[in-house]
Amino acid sequence: MHNLNYPVWTALVTPLLENGDIDFENLGALIALQEQVGNALLILGSTGEALALNLEEKQAIIKFIGKLTLKVPVMVGVGGFQLEEQIQWIKFCEQHAKIDAFLLVTPIYAKPGIVGQTKWFEALLNAASKPCMLYNVPGRTAVKLIPEVLTHLKGHNNLWSLKEASGSLDDFKAFQMANLDVTMYSGDDGLVAEHIPLGAVGVVSVSGNVWPGATHHYVKLCLAEKDPEFAGWTDACDALFLSSNPIPVKVLMHEKGLMNSKMLRLPLTADDFNLEQLKILLAHDQAVSKWFKE
Repeated sequence: MHNLNYPVWTALVTPLLENGDIDFENLGALIALQEQVGNALLILGSTGEALALNLEEKQAIIKFIGKLTLKVPVMVGVGGFQLEEQIQWIKFCEQHAKIDAFLLVTPIYAKPGIVGQTKWFEALLNAASKPCMLYNVPGRTAVKLIPEVLTHLKGHNNLWSLKEASGSLDDFKAFQMANLDVTMYSGDDGLVAEHIPLGAVGVVSVSGNVWPGATHHYVKLCLAEKDPEFAGWTDACDALFLSSNPIPVKVLMHEKGLMNSKMLRLPLTADDFNLEQLKILLAHDQAVSKWFKE
């Protein structure tokens, strides 16, 4: 079991071949790159297009991870709205790989209230034997994690942390006050400099895919209360969301030679990222490279 206190957990993309199959060779290279700079790994999150992969593909990724000897911890995404499927997924992951943690997403689409959310997370926490990070991302799930849910879950042995990605600093404070035992992580690369003074210990990162070393360095400076001296960081991170995540990330990674293909799973497609957006993104990429030379 690895120490989970990492400043950066990279929400890893899932590289695909031109025919749409998973590119396991490229996946291994991306994992090695994250490990090289000291970033922990979140696989099969929303950035990893987990909901667009079928069960056999997700299981194949877990088995692939299980064959690796990694120096950094691995967290696996758990998300959907069918509870029994998520419980079985947790059990499969624990059986086939040395998973260090799980990311438990607020139920999608159903928009449950406080009781439904509490019972959902409680059931998943009970099913897991590893530390779990809850995930508030109302922009994707259509429902906000209610802070009182954290209070109701207080004392659960597997409740470790919260990834806060609502974009609201007030929400961050509310979650923190609801359960002071929960470790807080920023879920927004562009806000990490504001989240850390409020108590965040790091970030679950999208930018870590394209700028692994720069993201690690930026967060470490913020944690050390040092000025990163890079005013363009937030704008650069925001450019990664010029269209739906992970479209810009995959496009840029392909441009940088980090990925063999920019293929995504429908309904996402790189065709929704136009030339003007690419020019903006490449300009920010140059700014990051100028600030931090890998």
